[in-house]
Amino acid sequence: MSYCLNPVCPNPQNPSDVNICQACGSGLLLRDRYRVIQALGQGGFGATFLAIDESLPGHPNCVIKQLRPNATAPHMMQMARELFEREAQTLGRIGNHPQVPRLLDYFEANQEFYLVQEYVSGSTLQQEVKRSGPFSEAGVKQFLSEILPVLEYIHSNRVIHRDIKPANMIRRAQDCKLVLIDFGAVKYQNQQTNTNSEQTAFTSYAIGTPGFAPPEQMAMRPVPASDIYALGVTCIYLLTGRSPKDLDYDPTTGELMWEKHVHISDHFKGVLKKMLEVSVRHRYQTANEIFRALDLEPYLDSLANSMVTAPRPGTSPLRRPGDYRGGADSSGGPATSPAARAAMAIRSRQIRPTDASGMQSGLTRGRLDGRTGGGSGSLRSNSAGRRREFTGEKPKQPMRLDAEGLQSYYSKGKRDFASHDLNSLNLPKANLSGANFHQANLSRINLQGANLTNADFGRANLNRANLRDANMAKAYMSNADLEGADLRGADLSAAYLLNANLRGANLCGANLTGAKLTEDQLAMARTNWMTVRPSGKRGAW
Repeated sequence: MSYCLNPVCPNPQNPSDVNICQACGSGLLLRDRYRVIQALGQGGFGATFLAIDESLPGHPNCVIKQLRPNATAPHMMQMARELFEREAQTLGRIGNHPQVPRLLDYFEANQEFYLVQEYVSGSTLQQEVKRSGPFSEAGVKQFLSEILPVLEYIHSNRVIHRDIKPANMIRRAQDCKLVLIDFGAVKYQNQQTNTNSEQTAFTSYAIGTPGFAPPEQMAMRPVPASDIYALGVTCIYLLTGRSPKDLDYDPTTGELMWEKHVHISDHFKGVLKKMLEVSVRHRYQTANEIFRALDLEPYLDSLANSMVTAPRPGTSPLRRPGDYRGGADSSGGPATSPAARAAMAIRSRQIRPTDASGMQSGLTRGRLDGRTGGGSGSLRSNSAGRRREFTGEKPKQPMRLDAEGLQSYYSKGKRDFASHDLNSLNLPKANLSGANFHQANLSRINLQGANLTNADFGRANLNRANLRDANMAKAYMSNADLEGADLRGADLSAAYLLNANLRGANLCGANLTGAKLTEDQLAMARTNWMTVRPSGKRGAW
């Protein structure tokens, strides 16, 4: 099909083999090469279309944005021109990032302006939530680990996006990477503080999406931290499936009231609250700050007085996607900073005394020790179990849990079993939904028929684990070792398996609908005609 771009065309749809619109007589080939095939959407200043480039072999897809303001007043036309010129300059400047669409062309035709961009095939995060439901806490952290480096990149180029929201992030089908789109509302950050004279008419209109944009942006004074606020609102949407217009606001402070709608750890709740600070001065200022907060989770209180060595100048705390809780630096190697080593040294502090009886810390009454190896000092809790201090004692390894002990802790509300040695435990049909097994040793464990929905197995050792018929829907398994694991009949729908080792894993009859993994990964595993592929179809990929 060919689609006519004449805004007043009575019937824009035409056969694909014609070059002149049969309804209004307008030309259908832009620049004698771009054929529009369907409309994608329309905003206040332009419309977006899917097109093919007939001048290139294979006629690849592209996206065309057409200047189409809602009003024809001269000042509105000038604003629209500035909008498109700014977007073109931005994409030309930062479009070499693999998670930003490339600018392919920019031209004027028939007194109208056009941008031609790389076409990104996939679903937006808004579509993902509507299709599969809200994300787990681990899923939102994975999302942040993917999008924060992109945000840091555009901010380092002194660009403020101003329209961060789920509809402007596409999960690219070919590699499952998030791509940030729609740079039509960008603003360049000046070196000096903005003055009233710098507030143009354009700035007054292109201010982003209400509910996602923070107060200072609505007041036409956006800063990089404005994107941080919008990213926080996006996280709330991913956790709840509710847009900001469906949530209440505190009439006194203007704060979004979202906490009662989520079930997440206290530390992650604190990170989101700081991202959503109404006052820009109290908000995270950079993507790096959020990464640092997530990397030390949940030990910031413990390390508040012990991190005395600053990072080396020029180093970046940004990590590769999937490494938000590991012990790696930005190059993927082992963590070397004092803060990172200290955080890793207390990874296995999992259970805190919270019951009314005031359970003692350490190994008494069968609970986990609050101390761990990996550092020169150990951490000791006081009688309230809330604060930690360094002692000169030699650190001890956490006590190994048996199957009964693990289930007992889980039944009491404990969910964090990260970095623990749980190999060969016998836990058939156990309910461990939402548990955290990050970096845990689960080799040869028997979890046949278990409920493991939304569980975090990031970097866990599941070598030769029995996961037959287990419910692992929406489980997070990035970088997990599943070599030789038995996953026959397991429900892995919407599970995150990118970078997981599936060599020899038995996926016969498993349900992988909507799961995130590559064709190469799947080729390493054993499958049969009963295996449901990520596309939702059985059999071939």
